[in-house]
Amino acid sequence: MAPVTVSSDGIGIAHLPNQKHKIITNLGANFTIMVCGESGLGKTTFINTLFTTSIKDYKNAKRRHDKQLDRTVEIEITKAELEEKMFKVKLNVIDTPGFGDYVNNYDSWLPVIEFLDDQHESYMRQEQQPSRQGIIDMRVHACLYFIRPTSQGLLPLDIEIMKRLGTRVNLIPVIAKADTITSNNLLILKQRIRDIIDAQGINVYRSPLESDDEQVTERNQTILDAMPFAIIGSTESVTTPDGRQVKGRAYSWGVAEVENDQHCDFKKLRNLLVRSHMHDLISTTEDMHYERYREREMANRKFGESKIKRYENPKHREKEDALRKVFTEQVKQEENRFRQWEQQLIAERDRLNKDLEAQHAQIKNLETELDQLYHHQQQGRGTIRR
Repeated sequence: MAPVTVSSDGIGIAHLPNQKHKIITNLGANFTIMVCGESGLGKTTFINTLFTTSIKDYKNAKRRHDKQLDRTVEIEITKAELEEKMFKVKLNVIDTPGFGDYVNNYDSWLPVIEFLDDQHESYMRQEQQPSRQGIIDMRVHACLYFIRPTSQGLLPLDIEIMKRLGTRVNLIPVIAKADTITSNNLLILKQRIRDIIDAQGINVYRSPLESDDEQVTERNQTILDAMPFAIIGSTESVTTPDGRQVKGRAYSWGVAEVENDQHCDFKKLRNLLVRSHMHDLISTTEDMHYERYREREMANRKFGESKIKRYENPKHREKEDALRKVFTEQVKQEENRFRQWEQQLIAERDRLNKDLEAQHAQIKNLETELDQLYHHQQQGRGTIRR
């Protein structure tokens, strides 16, 4: 169909983008970030630095490893609502405390993978309902995987979990605490991580590159070249040698600035997440990761059939066993109480029967005495009308 040229006065269709903008502004957006990695890598600090507010509470470092014997990876959800220039974003932050903190981390990624699949499953179930108003969407749009800044690059645990994450979510590798290694070592570490990612076939998020605006294309290329992102997190203001107040960390040799591109990639990662590619992260989750899960599940099971549980959280199993034990004890206590009550009833019944028998015997004795008295009077006086 050939396009039709509209007169210069127009008919109003050019206002459609404005209408879309107004609708989207009124609705706001829903954005979910997952942070994954070992404890002590600054995940909470990064989230609070990213949104310049205390979204997540800090854990007590002294009690961080108190639950080592539990050997369970938990899922913590923090919800917040951000507003900037009349636009609201419902933010969900997913943390995975306990991941990678044990000597034996076999299958420690299963709770994380199961959570990602459960969110796709929940959304798919809600879409199949007759009424789809008020759908709760907790699908993860970006997963930041924090890598410890060591010369080894990626550990075997990192490779295993990243392989599985890359097929389910927009995976973004992050080198934590970039201020603890030198610039040369950081460049070597970045290249080593890139080589391992390529060799292991790990799917990481690739931001769109081409654009009609050359500056946007250049910015996208800069962001793409910086991956994996080396970051510094800090919510405290420090004074630089030249007298500036900046967010960063003060050392004896100087100040490591959070928003200085010469020191770390924090600004590039922030641009990727919340400024330039948030819409692409959301649409990629919807059009690729969710559709892939939906197609696979609907092809392998009947309509309405429940999802097969591949992982059972041992912590939940322990709670279930504890509840079952408490329930069994309560049943035993109730049974014992019932038996005691039954014995009391039987004893009371026996007592009443004995009392009744005694009263019955007493009545019989009275009747016997009355009969004897009657016969005695009849013999002594003659006929007596009874």
